[in-house]
Amino acid sequence: MNKIETDRPDRNPGVLPFQELRDLAGRAIRPAQPLTDAQLQPASLDLRLGPRAYRVRASFLPGPGATVESKIQKYGLYDFDLTEGAVLERGCVYLVPLLESLDLPASLSGTANPKSSTGRLDIFTRLIADRSSEFDRIRPGYAGPLYAEISPRTFSVKVRAGTRLSQLRLRRGRTATSNADLRRLHARDPLVEQSGVGAANIERGKLGISIDLAGNPATGLIGFKAKRDAGVIDYDRIGHYDPLDFWEPIYARQHDFIVLNLDDFYILASKEAVSVPPEYAAEMVPYDTEVGEFRVHYAGFFDPGFGHREQGGSGSRAVLEVRPHEVPFMVEDGQIVGRLAYERLAALPERLYGTGIGSTYQAQGLRLSKHFKQPVGL
Repeated sequence: MNKIETDRPDRNPGVLPFQELRDLAGRAIRPAQPLTDAQLQPASLDLRLGPRAYRVRASFLPGPGATVESKIQKYGLYDFDLTEGAVLERGCVYLVPLLESLDLPASLSGTANPKSSTGRLDIFTRLIADRSSEFDRIRPGYAGPLYAEISPRTFSVKVRAGTRLSQLRLRRGRTATSNADLRRLHARDPLVEQSGVGAANIERGKLGISIDLAGNPATGLIGFKAKRDAGVIDYDRIGHYDPLDFWEPIYARQHDFIVLNLDDFYILASKEAVSVPPEYAAEMVPYDTEVGEFRVHYAGFFDPGFGHREQGGSGSRAVLEVRPHEVPFMVEDGQIVGRLAYERLAALPERLYGTGIGSTYQAQGLRLSKHFKQPVGL
């Protein structure tokens, strides 16, 4: 089947929903092993690690004239098998060919992001394609393999062939929203719970997200700071680890600010309870120098139905994965720290984020990744 037949340019523009991703399996999406149902999310596809990993000297991009494989041959140090699992050491850079490759028609392009659980473990993960000059971007009509660049920043992690660290969204045509679009949408189907945060902050076609440093009224808990030199985390072990072995709880104090220390990693939460209507998807802008010298989010995709009242939510707070850059940075309670971009879907998805598909983080408050036993009484 040629590329013209896999997608028609006259079809609805937007982010591809679950059913279109499913229908592209074996055509525009070429898996080395059959896709599993668990990989297909409401508006994205989970990508699986392949059986071989490469330790490389440093991060790189192949550029328009080279393949990733040719760069691995140039910069690679050694390779090893992931079939039975292996530990990726903190501070090292690895490349892993993925089980999924692409053969996109000219009408489709893509972007990638770490999964939520990947970001909450501070695993810096980016997608690389052949002849690319950008991370996490797939140009229209791309045909070729995909690779995950993985660099654990805080914890060493054990992964294996089939582990899902990142996810891919495919788009057709223009998907962005304007200020007017967002305001109309918010008036019809509120994007944030208004209580305690004032009017929705909408600028540059994005929804502003502020930080909560008031904390849980019962406990005063406002977040967690990762411990240095903690143990190895097996990515595929769920609800297994004691959070206090890996995290220091942070509590509200009399002042309403916190100083983010250089090179420390924090899990904090937004004041807003966010909602993503079923016909939209959203993405957090990870690093915006206009709001501060820090990275506020590693795992930026918010699926249709996230926090939505029809899917078992009444708004869900955005968990913020924060790492300052260059200098220590002070943030105050209620300060805007990130922006959420909403995109139209090409069609209403047949699968929505929520309790119906066992989504981990629906109706969440401040929460660590699913690998940890959820703390009680902190």
